[in-house]
Amino acid sequence: MSFFVKFWGTRGSIPTPGHSTRKYGGNTSCVELRIGDSLFICDAGTGLRELGIDIIEREDQPIRGHFFFSHTHWDHIQGFPFFGPVYDPKNTFIIYGEPGDDNQVHKLLSGQMRPEYFPVDFKELSATVQAGSLESGENQIAGVRVKTHHQHHPGGSCAYSFEFQGAKVVYATDSELDSTIVNTDEAAANPQALRRLPQSFVDFVSDADLLIADAQYTDAEYPSHAGWGHARASTTVDLAIQARVRQLALFHHDPMQSDRDVDRKVNDCRDRSAILRPELVIFGAREGLELKIL
Repeated sequence: MSFFVKFWGTRGSIPTPGHSTRKYGGNTSCVELRIGDSLFICDAGTGLRELGIDIIEREDQPIRGHFFFSHTHWDHIQGFPFFGPVYDPKNTFIIYGEPGDDNQVHKLLSGQMRPEYFPVDFKELSATVQAGSLESGENQIAGVRVKTHHQHHPGGSCAYSFEFQGAKVVYATDSELDSTIVNTDEAAANPQALRRLPQSFVDFVSDADLLIADAQYTDAEYPSHAGWGHARASTTVDLAIQARVRQLALFHHDPMQSDRDVDRKVNDCRDRSAILRPELVIFGAREGLELKIL
């Protein structure tokens, strides 16, 4: 049984196609997890369109997929109407959001396909699309242990942990980690000090083989964007250090960051981790990158 992760959209806020974003990509959030025989999809940004094309080309059997939405801001749902497999009647997709919000994501996905916004009505989708339900503790979905954690973001967002046969992947985008720092005085006085995050979130992420995490801003960019719901990449590194993760994918790149900017961000993050956890592998999430976890 295998566990693969593939990035289809890694950009935050708005699509940014063009020459300066060719390396890391310009599509918004979408990550595919193939766990055993099951298909899990984290978020439905514009990267979902290409994933849909790929699924149609590689699958000749009915598809049963599970969507896990961090939240429903535009850049995380705008690819759904262009996802080819939802127009095939033999397919089934279950939609999950934060616990206690069973039908909200499903409702908003259908809302963005009203005639005022989109020419094809949600009711015209041929596949079965139904709302799923998650408990606040542990969930078993298609043989995978799924856990959730609430994150600090305007309107809220949800992080997901996927565990299968001893392997663990955490998807934690759109989270303003800097607003949750525990040792604020120490961190403000010394930028090099480890910024300690709430123990509950550290425990949630702990020992992940792969952490896919919001790392939208550099240290220089963050002060003018405080309160916008996203993290400094360097604070995301501190979370990975505290949680003893093996690999960190810097995700949700700012639309103003070119490939060169993301390269610099990655190098700065590697420098930050070099002393405290040199074995931590840090890279910038980029479209088309596929990782074998198990």
